[in-house]
Amino acid sequence: MVSQIFTLLFILGIPFFIYGIYYLGIGLFGYTKHNKYTLSPPKNRIAVVVAARNEAAVIGNLIESLHQQDYPKELMDVYVIPNNCTDNTREVALEHGAKIMTCTAEVKSKGAALSQFFDYIFAENDIYDAFCVFDADNLVDKHFVSTMNNVLESGEKIAQGYRDSKNPDDSWISGCQSVFYWTLNRFMNLARHKLGWSATLNGTGFMMHADVIKKEGFKTFSLTEDIEFTTQCIIKGYRVAWVPEAITYDEHPIAFDQSWSQRKRWSTGTIQCFNQYSQQLIDAVINDKNRCALDMLMFLVSPFMQVLTCIYTICSFIILGMLFVTTSVWSNALTFAILFSVGGVIFSVVFTAMVLWLEGKKIRQINNVSVFSFWLYLASWIPINVLCFIKPIEIWEPIEHTKSIKISQLVESGRRLTIN
Repeated sequence: MVSQIFTLLFILGIPFFIYGIYYLGIGLFGYTKHNKYTLSPPKNRIAVVVAARNEAAVIGNLIESLHQQDYPKELMDVYVIPNNCTDNTREVALEHGAKIMTCTAEVKSKGAALSQFFDYIFAENDIYDAFCVFDADNLVDKHFVSTMNNVLESGEKIAQGYRDSKNPDDSWISGCQSVFYWTLNRFMNLARHKLGWSATLNGTGFMMHADVIKKEGFKTFSLTEDIEFTTQCIIKGYRVAWVPEAITYDEHPIAFDQSWSQRKRWSTGTIQCFNQYSQQLIDAVINDKNRCALDMLMFLVSPFMQVLTCIYTICSFIILGMLFVTTSVWSNALTFAILFSVGGVIFSVVFTAMVLWLEGKKIRQINNVSVFSFWLYLASWIPINVLCFIKPIEIWEPIEHTKSIKISQLVESGRRLTIN
């Protein structure tokens, strides 16, 4: 009886083991170096697009950083899409020289705002070769647009730039979220790119060729338009190129409840995308031998795997406890669980330090508590995903952005990235 239960638990644990090994294998390619794109003369006319909701405190600094691009001004325009604003975002954007696109229909998400923009631009001012999308709280490295021009000239149609942080030292949660994105940059996007697969759009700091949007449209329904558009493009045979030389500095939440709310939206959107596109991804794998589609399917299933792994682990210990509560076996199992948990925390600290080293960061650049609390940040994804299955959020809840800092101040602080 006991051996049969152990065998059953082992068999049930195989899918989780395979899932972990899959991402471990991909992550190994994150230790490689990125090959930069060949320099090309300025050629493409590019529109920068920013959807903004009550971002008067920060949007001026973003537009200033865009006006400082080392790309011909006659080949670049900046558009702001104010939506659901109760402040003077529109006026601040105009004062800093941006063009304004006014939404004519209700906007419930960033994807809806972008969709209206592209409908407008192709009907009224179809002169652009490509579009770069940013969030209003961002600051943009001066080489971003010229780098994306190089990418376009190499033949790529969609590309994601490096999402860095402009406030990793504000709090332990902003530090943890900075480490989280640096980890994704290195062990997901760089690794996939080196394998010839698709990176994933990260919501900001990405580029799309006009031909792709004209042909495929930009119509998203989920709370994560970036993941959804990535999925749509992969199904249709495109891939997202990874361009770490194109750097965007993003403002991360400084309070845990803000991060919790933001990540609930991410998880809900990922679940929505799985429900909507999983069958199409499976068809692309079977019919087109599309490896990027398989990888995207593995990505979208992550909330399910996290919750199931948690349930499997808890149930395993309950079963073992019921069987061996009066024997040393349960005592040994409990000891192992404690040692495993402590080991996990230690590994998290070592892993965080490794990510900082690989990404050219220094401990003093982030909130020091983040180094020791990154494991807690990761663990908090489990209840977030559980809640998203029980009661998914239905509306986009904006995060207040208050970190008003110029790109020149960021550069002077020594927070620029060195690409390895």
